[in-house]
Amino acid sequence: MFPKLETARLILREITESDTEGIFKCFSNDLVIKYYGQDRLENEAEATDFVKFFAKSYQEKKGIRWAIVRKDTNELIGTIGFNSLSLKHKRAEIGYELHPNHWRKGYATEAIKKVLSYGFQEMGLTRVGAVVFIENTASNRLLQSLGFVREGVLKQYMYQNGVPHDTNVYGYFNELRD
Repeated sequence: MFPKLETARLILREITESDTEGIFKCFSNDLVIKYYGQDRLENEAEATDFVKFFAKSYQEKKGIRWAIVRKDTNELIGTIGFNSLSLKHKRAEIGYELHPNHWRKGYATEAIKKVLSYGFQEMGLTRVGAVVFIENTASNRLLQSLGFVREGVLKQYMYQNGVPHDTNVYGYFNELRD
């Protein structure tokens, strides 16, 4: 059964086909995908494929992705989850995005803290990594403020619009402290 998580202002729940429109709104927005390492979605059929990809990843135990939903509006504002999940090696990489209408309101911090807590306490992870475009100042700053340690740079690691970008690599090793 897919885990449902809650914070003060958010519900983190399974992404379903009914979320296709919200997924499309996020991943078709140039500001959202600017540092994402993938092409912008052009239509809702591509968003449906994304929803199916998230479900398959969870079924195959390769990842887990939650819809980030505001409690007060029931609106999907982004997604968050673990990629490159290896339960054997007790590690994963965290990934997330929010629609720009919801930036700088603390939602990402709230969601990341909850997902990290779940990963360490319920999944038994001992390491959560993150790979972030060097130019993505906001995300780099956010991860560092949450206690992620910058471990190095991967040169020309991700492509966006056919251009290679260097990325920072982060690690987080301890359970969250409130």
